[in-house]
Amino acid sequence: MICTCSIFCVLLLVTLTGATESGIVGGRVAKPHSRPYMASLQDKNEHRCGGILIREDYVLTAAHCKISKTMIVVLGAHDIKEEEESQQSIPVAKYHQHPKFNGLVNYDIMLLKLKTNATLNKYVKPIGLPKKDGKIPANINCAVAGWGKTGANKPASNVLKETTEKMQFSFECKNLWQEHFISQHMICTKHNKKKGGICQGDSGGPLICNSKPQGITSFTVANDCENPYPHVFTKVGFFIPWIKTVMKE
Repeated sequence: MICTCSIFCVLLLVTLTGATESGIVGGRVAKPHSRPYMASLQDKNEHRCGGILIREDYVLTAAHCKISKTMIVVLGAHDIKEEEESQQSIPVAKYHQHPKFNGLVNYDIMLLKLKTNATLNKYVKPIGLPKKDGKIPANINCAVAGWGKTGANKPASNVLKETTEKMQFSFECKNLWQEHFISQHMICTKHNKKKGGICQGDSGGPLICNSKPQGITSFTVANDCENPYPHVFTKVGFFIPWIKTVMKE
């Protein structure tokens, strides 16, 4: 992960100079292949970020997940350390970071154009996006999933894990995160220690509310995945016009 200031960091699973270390904390192991849209973004055979397949040739993730020009997207995986027959490994042909991405957390969204189309089957299926930008009610439970770290100073998970997080009111997020939270294109969740939540390595993965990916995992408080500070996600609905434009290319 990359520390962007003294109080928060993006949830990227990689060690860089000046970075601070911090998947899903708690939660449960997902039923194998129950989330066939999940993607593991890897560099040098190591998981770095999550993502979601939204068409046979495009994966949606966080902009800060671009850590090299030779990343591989692994689809159809449950255990990313095993050579499962269900897995498809596809190089990235083109990285479309949002043009307003500031290198930190604003406009933290990216589309990956795959070098070859994914073969769609029961293990690999795209997930539909929200049709438009809209308000997401507070206090509803939404699902998160990933292969990230299982806690501070704990290893990443080899198998896909999942849990639920509860949507928070935007004004609550703004009060806590202040200038770092922009309600127009960010949403956030309450952290529940008992249920757990996202951690380093879960960046780019989805926040799924009512079967639609409403958020892309972006950032939380630095160094402590169990801190009660709200987790922040890029709001997918806001970016639907941009996503459609890129995918027409």
